[in-house]
Amino acid sequence: MTDALAGRTCVVTGAADGMGRATALEMAREGAAVVVSDVQDELGAETVSLIAELGENAVYVPCDVRDESQIKVLMQTAVAQFGGIDVLHNNAAVHEVAIAGPQPVDKISNELWNLVYETNLRGYWWCTKHAAPHLKRSPAPAIVNAASTASLVGYPGSPAYNAMKGAVLQLTRSTAVDLAPVRCNCYCPAGVETPLLESFLEGAPDPEAVRQELIDNYLVKRLGTPEDIAKLVCFLASDAASWITGAVISVDGGALAWRAL
Repeated sequence: MTDALAGRTCVVTGAADGMGRATALEMAREGAAVVVSDVQDELGAETVSLIAELGENAVYVPCDVRDESQIKVLMQTAVAQFGGIDVLHNNAAVHEVAIAGPQPVDKISNELWNLVYETNLRGYWWCTKHAAPHLKRSPAPAIVNAASTASLVGYPGSPAYNAMKGAVLQLTRSTAVDLAPVRCNCYCPAGVETPLLESFLEGAPDPEAVRQELIDNYLVKRLGTPEDIAKLVCFLASDAASWITGAVISVDGGALAWRAL
């Protein structure tokens, strides 16, 4: 355990499992109080219990980021419980392929497109908008957005996810400009072993073959882990990254360094 985030309050959306849970736990290990947010109440409460086992403070606040009123309550609760907000980690996301299989751009339904937009992009903006007044009062404010390698390249059957994650990259830059000196950065992960990835693999005719196909894209021959991502998020949220803002960081096992060739 370190004290890189000691005394800070971190709000994490989508923190019930996967990368969000790993990040919330790592933030706690680094000394932060954590506001755990998700729509999966039981798993969200479990994340809080795991943080309590580390001897750190956390609270669970149910929040669907498609609902602006719930986001307002999330930020208000963070301030009421811990006195302010120092770090916002926009992480909650959905993927049309995990919900309904591959969705070509000319076939995806309006409803599914809107679901991805409302969660993966508008939710990030609303969380940023309503956290901003509190972040501006922090001595060391930071926003970290979860983007994707899909922000940088197009994946088949994923037009909504590609579009929204591409927009997150530009939202990050706009936020860094408009809210300075509040820092805002994003990271672009490739395949990480999360429940979302597992649901994608389970839908494949040969899950192990698809898993190996993913690994073959990486120069580091494994899938990413939630802990890989958590450590990067905490670095970007900490004083160690105090001169980094508006940045886009790939965390992809080296995939984008070569596979476009």
